[in-house]
Amino acid sequence: MDSITHLALGACMGEAFAGKTLGKKAMLWGAMAQSIPDIDFIASLWMNTSSGLLAHRGFTHSFLFCSILTPLLALMAERLHRPHNIRFKKWLLFFGGVIFIHIFIDAFNNYGVGWLEPFSHKRISFNAIYVADPFFSIWPIIAGIALLYMNRYLPKRKIWWRTGLVVSLLYLMYCLFNKALIDRDVKIILQKQHISYTRYFSTPAPLQNWLWYVVAGNDSGYYIGFRSLFDSKKEISFTYFPRNDSLLNPVLHQPDLHQLIRFSKNFLYCRKSK
Repeated sequence: MDSITHLALGACMGEAFAGKTLGKKAMLWGAMAQSIPDIDFIASLWMNTSSGLLAHRGFTHSFLFCSILTPLLALMAERLHRPHNIRFKKWLLFFGGVIFIHIFIDAFNNYGVGWLEPFSHKRISFNAIYVADPFFSIWPIIAGIALLYMNRYLPKRKIWWRTGLVVSLLYLMYCLFNKALIDRDVKIILQKQHISYTRYFSTPAPLQNWLWYVVAGNDSGYYIGFRSLFDSKKEISFTYFPRNDSLLNPVLHQPDLHQLIRFSKNFLYCRKSK
């Protein structure tokens, strides 16, 4: 998800964890911890494009990184806030949960995350929600803003952080339901239109979850189209793109090319430049 969403989610989680004990400092810890995995963006300052694409959402989005960073943040916070009545185990659960939620929800975007880095370079991607979806983000953002201006002891603070987290979770489940509907209809349509394929994916078009981008094909090329949840006709007007991967033969030895192939999961489309 986008950075603002991660900040807002982390702030709500911080409030849930220790808002009454630490006040708004708890929101700050949550926002910071939720944002740390995206520190990999600085890799783009010295890496080339292909390497930077693989570095983003790579190791800093792995279970190993989460395991290493969690006790470090817990130790830091536990010492900075002494004296307090928060057990170290609770600090561990908080930071571990916040960082895990970051790398977990990012896997629902189409970019993919390297959960198993550095032991496996496989990218996990469920392609269920666009990386910036205002219908997902608006609830924790509103809740986070409200919490910033409320007195720390007001009972209704609990209502706000719960709303920010629960409604976003419900929307994510709704997105998964939409994807299941789209995939079911598209596969029926592909069969009806006599389109054979060995590779397939669907992903939401930008900023919403009702119009979906669909790709189906094989080693020869791909059929690309759009499908809306509101479409009643069981048909899609596909556009066909040949892979033309033979054009890559002169540069097959280039490491950058193999990095791009890995990033694209072998969904290639090549054309001659004019």
